[in-house]
Amino acid sequence: MKCLTSVLLGLALLPCVSLSVQASELVYTPVNPSFGGNPLNGPVLLNQANAQNHFTQHSSSGSSASSANSALTQFNSMLQSAILSRVSSAVTSSIVGTDGKLIPGTVETTDFTITITNLSAGVLQITTTDKTTGQTTSFQINQ
Repeated sequence: MKCLTSVLLGLALLPCVSLSVQASELVYTPVNPSFGGNPLNGPVLLNQANAQNHFTQHSSSGSSASSANSALTQFNSMLQSAILSRVSSAVTSSIVGTDGKLIPGTVETTDFTITITNLSAGVLQITTTDKTTGQTTSFQINQ
């Protein structure tokens, strides 16, 4: 009973005992060096990111074959542009007079028909027709 009395006395005196408790503000310290963290954390974070990265880039058939293929494709594209430029120059020379003005008439190529019509004084209508699809495009210019 004596033991119980001392425990009860201790509990009764507990509110009278002052305990010293200290607290401070919480301070956020960034880990990532991009946001102000320690620069020594950079390699660790990069290695963790690379370890979690499961993306793999699929290549079609090796780098040397694809680079040769792209070089060949690029050459063919440049050759096609050069040929189209020459055809365009030939068509332009046949529809433009020596004075630099367009000559009304019709010019036919393998794929297109270009018709230049004089609508009124100085106004020309140019109509381009695609022979395979039949689509036409027209615009007017002042000469």
